[in-house]
Amino acid sequence: MERSLSTRVAQAVDAWLRWLPRWEPATHRGRRSPCPRCFGSPVLTAAGLADDTPHGVQHGLSTRIKAIVDQLVAEYTSNNLPMLQAELDQQAARNRARSYRPREHLGPEFDGLPLDPEPEPGAPFLFTISGFEEQAAAETPPLPPLTDEAKVALRREVALADEFANEAGREICRLLSDHRVRIRTAITTFVDPQIDQMLRELTTSLDAPFDPRDLGS
Repeated sequence: MERSLSTRVAQAVDAWLRWLPRWEPATHRGRRSPCPRCFGSPVLTAAGLADDTPHGVQHGLSTRIKAIVDQLVAEYTSNNLPMLQAELDQQAARNRARSYRPREHLGPEFDGLPLDPEPEPGAPFLFTISGFEEQAAAETPPLPPLTDEAKVALRREVALADEFANEAGREICRLLSDHRVRIRTAITTFVDPQIDQMLRELTTSLDAPFDPRDLGS
């Protein structure tokens, strides 16, 4: 188990390192709200990316690590939590029945991000991708109701799944800290130069506080 998990973490970091040279700073408006997946993430702290790293760079790694946790929890649930597994199977079948599923097949760099940009004040969108998604979800038949006893049992299994996810997350953070040197090297090589270039361009584009022609008078 230890070797398998260590390999998964190393492979996730490898995939992120292969993607990182393609990263470019975003040119659109920033988000008004912090990303719930990345803000305060212990994964990013363990990787050394929690402070001054652009969010797009952080998200590409945190999403890949989250996928490992999800896989581990799915394996644990399948083997140990039959009621929760049955509920998840029903939810998955319901999702497959939707006529519109825009979140499918997203790359790790986009998974978990809002489907639509935030609207300009006073200029709402005529339609949104998330609105179409909600409409498709509303048209899908709901899951069958649970008895009170089933709800209690299901909550117990959900708590066990959460506990397992927390334990897996702590172990993954420990393993991820072993990769901090090559993560930092990649940031220095591919990210920092682009940020420095942006700062130089910003500095040269600022209006001068005085008219240069006045210097000769």
